[in-house]
Amino acid sequence: MILSEINIYPIKSLRGITLQKAEFDDRGLCNDRRWMLVDENDRFVTQRELPSLALIDVSLDERGLTVGCDGFGSLRVDLYAKDGILRPVTVFDSTVEGEIYDETVNEWFSEVGGKQLRLVRMPQSSRRPVSEKYRVRKTDVVSFADGYPFLLIGEASLNDLNRHLSKPVEMRRFRPNFVVQGSEAYEEDRWQDFRIGGNVFHGVKLSARCVITTVDPLKGTFDGKDPLLTLSKYRGGVLNGKRGAFFGQNVIAEAATGTVSVGDPVEVIAYAEPPVMVGHR
Repeated sequence: MILSEINIYPIKSLRGITLQKAEFDDRGLCNDRRWMLVDENDRFVTQRELPSLALIDVSLDERGLTVGCDGFGSLRVDLYAKDGILRPVTVFDSTVEGEIYDETVNEWFSEVGGKQLRLVRMPQSSRRPVSEKYRVRKTDVVSFADGYPFLLIGEASLNDLNRHLSKPVEMRRFRPNFVVQGSEAYEEDRWQDFRIGGNVFHGVKLSARCVITTVDPLKGTFDGKDPLLTLSKYRGGVLNGKRGAFFGQNVIAEAATGTVSVGDPVEVIAYAEPPVMVGHR
């Protein structure tokens, strides 16, 4: 098995960037979901509410971000907010401090999104803990990602899903950080401990998928009920007290820092028992 794809999503819920090599830290891949859009109540905004966010391109260099969208031009965004003003922002049940960007930046995102939006950055001083139930260590933290530092999916799992669909979908609908080639379909469900290159990772929780998987990434609109509906029919149920349709494995790194590259060998160290989904159909 090899690592066939590495993706980061610098601004949560906007388009991603595919890399050949990436460094990671204790929050996940460097520059992955370190920025986020919030509404007037400082609560996170994603494609769940604004599917058009799927149309915003993001590029990254050592000095900052460039965002762009057809019909709205492009905007250069500094790596750090100019004034560095911190305020509490909310991601699901987590509240952490974020740096608020200036009005020039916020006006651009508000125009594209069609509602008041602000861009925030997670500074190093903000510490957002991983759910206590799934931590490997007490110190495990995460960026603005939904809940865990990394998401991994096997190519064979997507191939199997597409055999169930009348209209195949691409991997980018599921927004993984790591894609693995050469595994069996859904084998990653049971990866308790594994290596990518010289780095040890731990699979901690299957990913319960949401309505974002039904957004057409080329149109920025909801595109029917699939693949979520089909997933719910053969990958749905209650797992660890949460109902969902499960696809992909949430992952935490053993070390606080490391580097991964496309082509790195992937080796399973230990398998967990198959997850039991109550009410699985």
